[in-house]
Amino acid sequence: MNQTEILDFLYAILPAIVVGFVSFYFFSSYSKNEENRRRFLLLREKQKTSLPIRLQAYERLALLLERISPGQILFRVKPTSEDADMYANLLIANIEQEFEHNLAQQIYVSNDCWDYVKTAKNATITLIRKATEKEEVNTTDELRQVILKNMMDKQAPTDAALSYIKKEVKSLT
Repeated sequence: MNQTEILDFLYAILPAIVVGFVSFYFFSSYSKNEENRRRFLLLREKQKTSLPIRLQAYERLALLLERISPGQILFRVKPTSEDADMYANLLIANIEQEFEHNLAQQIYVSNDCWDYVKTAKNATITLIRKATEKEEVNTTDELRQVILKNMMDKQAPTDAALSYIKKEVKSLT
């Protein structure tokens, strides 16, 4: 084989190599595009089923926060005796029961959101315990007054968690 034959061979094969590379490029980009389209369709289908469940979880957590807010729980849970410590324990038991009832909702919400809910619950319990420890609190009426007075002075612990839930739900829709 001389040099002319080699050049003729390269001239003949070079267009085939270029066409092969171009067709390979278009075929691979088409395959990637199809894969992305399939992924998008699966994700959209998954969101159709999971979004209502997630929204329901946020609704339940909002209801939980409303039910354990100090102002609401004082009016919802009536004292069984005049002992402030027993009433505080009853309030705390109610808060814990509400929280445990909604424990499974953490699966559907973000970690930050769940942390806000846990913090609100713990802060509400702490608020009740601190009010019980005050010296002027001996009866359930005095305990209720101290807690309500604290609520007038500052924001309820559940309000921050509730606003975070609202913000997170807005980002979903």
